[in-house]
Amino acid sequence: MLMSVVAKRAVARGRYCDDGSMHTTPDGRSVPPPHADERTTLEAWLDFHRATLALKCAGLKDEQLRLPAPPSSMTLLGLIQHMAQVERNWFQRIFAGQDVPPVFGADNVDGFALQPDRGLDEATEAWQAEIARGRGLIADASMDDSGRLPEREAGHVGGPSVSLRWILVHMIEEYARHNGHADLIREQIDGTTGA
Repeated sequence: MLMSVVAKRAVARGRYCDDGSMHTTPDGRSVPPPHADERTTLEAWLDFHRATLALKCAGLKDEQLRLPAPPSSMTLLGLIQHMAQVERNWFQRIFAGQDVPPVFGADNVDGFALQPDRGLDEATEAWQAEIARGRGLIADASMDDSGRLPEREAGHVGGPSVSLRWILVHMIEEYARHNGHADLIREQIDGTTGA
């Protein structure tokens, strides 16, 4: 169910190669175009990594999504929730300067904490809503438009202002890192590797 939502959106927005055909991986993820402008390339890679995280969760039961890969306490469900928070933080809070609360409440600022009554459907719905809000906020923005880091985070990147370009690259890095975690967690759950 999760894969169908993310993968279908990625395919529907399809990226086309020079010959006009759209290339996808065997699992349905759109392959970022090899000869595109900067923005198309960055957005395509971000979508690819979003679809990869969804793929890591596809076909698992709720209890499996809650299993950590020791010694870490990280779970696939926690990663989906965390990325919902990351999407909100970087696109709404930092880029658009909106004063928005954490997605899953003040007691779960990073999104990793699990609640017994919140499963994959609710977490995915929140994640997809945050992705959609972010897309809306940057749709007409220039790559050089900037957002501002809160004062307490300014030392993190050496300054209070970051461009949309920087944010997109950071988001790709964030997803790529967590997709590596998801790879290890999924392998421990059922032996599935790759992608």
